[in-house]
Amino acid sequence: MTDVIPIRIGVLGCAEIARKVSRAIQLAPNAALSAIASRSLDKAAAFARANRFPPDAKVYGSYEALLEDPDIDAVHMPLPTSLHLRWAVLAAQKKKHLLVEKPLAMNVAEFDKIVDACWDNGVQIMDGTMWLHHPRTHKMKEFLNDTERFGKLALVNSCFTLLADSDFLKNDIRVKPDLDALGTLGDLGWYCINAILWAADYELPETVAALRAPVHNDAGVLLSCGASLHWRDGRIANFHTSFLSNLTMNLTVTGTKGTLHLTDFNIPHREDQASFTTLVNPKYNDLRTTWLSLPIEHTVATALPQETLMVEEFARLVAGIKRNGSKPDKTWPAISRKTQLVLDAVIASIENGFEPIEILG
Repeated sequence: MTDVIPIRIGVLGCAEIARKVSRAIQLAPNAALSAIASRSLDKAAAFARANRFPPDAKVYGSYEALLEDPDIDAVHMPLPTSLHLRWAVLAAQKKKHLLVEKPLAMNVAEFDKIVDACWDNGVQIMDGTMWLHHPRTHKMKEFLNDTERFGKLALVNSCFTLLADSDFLKNDIRVKPDLDALGTLGDLGWYCINAILWAADYELPETVAALRAPVHNDAGVLLSCGASLHWRDGRIANFHTSFLSNLTMNLTVTGTKGTLHLTDFNIPHREDQASFTTLVNPKYNDLRTTWLSLPIEHTVATALPQETLMVEEFARLVAGIKRNGSKPDKTWPAISRKTQLVLDAVIASIENGFEPIEILG
């Protein structure tokens, strides 16, 4: 059996999410955690120690130094969204493959500049949406594709909220207009939009209309908002995202014959398994006092966490480019771009008095 030569990944920044992804890289069988960079050498070294980086991992006191390292194949980029354009383009020019935290860009115009730089330099790019890589997601898709049990898609509702404390609402980068100006829409709403598009087989809606009464902080950053998506054939989707409500990760997908529901779509309640329920052609009794059929729970086990499966897929694609001469895979960035388009439309709708915004792909 041939030994797997791991893809050597460096981490560009010491954000909180980098802790989770650093662990995922170490658990992935085809990846190696090879470097960390911060604008402070001391901070980078402390991060490496706290997160148990391998003894041979390199520690850099600048982002540029890591990108110049010829031994690094790829980078994980957990930087604030406003910095993605500069550093992602530079990383691509240095021939580093990119695993970038979502949202991938501030808007689709920046997104296209980043992706163009990747294609021009033959490097892979993927955003850090983890839940799509969980085996539960594949199993749920089987149900949605079953015309006998699910029928045709009619409605999707997604909700991702968390109750932020006063320190978060004052100091977190996700409420700073110069760092992550998209606020909860970019942070949590990205997942809601992504889940809706996943349920719709990534067919873009015709229009997007923001819901009224979004909440902004004093700097104009969104703390709570929602939107309604409409397709020409009558399908509808709604989502709500907020930093001001109890931790909730609900996804409900309703078809003409069946319904899928889960309460932890983005982060499973358990790392080693995840569940969802389905309800097919339910009926009441004659008095309508009880249901004659109940939701069925389905549990899907996984040997590796979803973030590790994401890293494994990313490293597989990078290895194909490096060792087999493959072209960068465009599937994942195509999904990201559609998510970014809807996100842009929500912002445009808010800015235009909550009028529906036509999606132009």
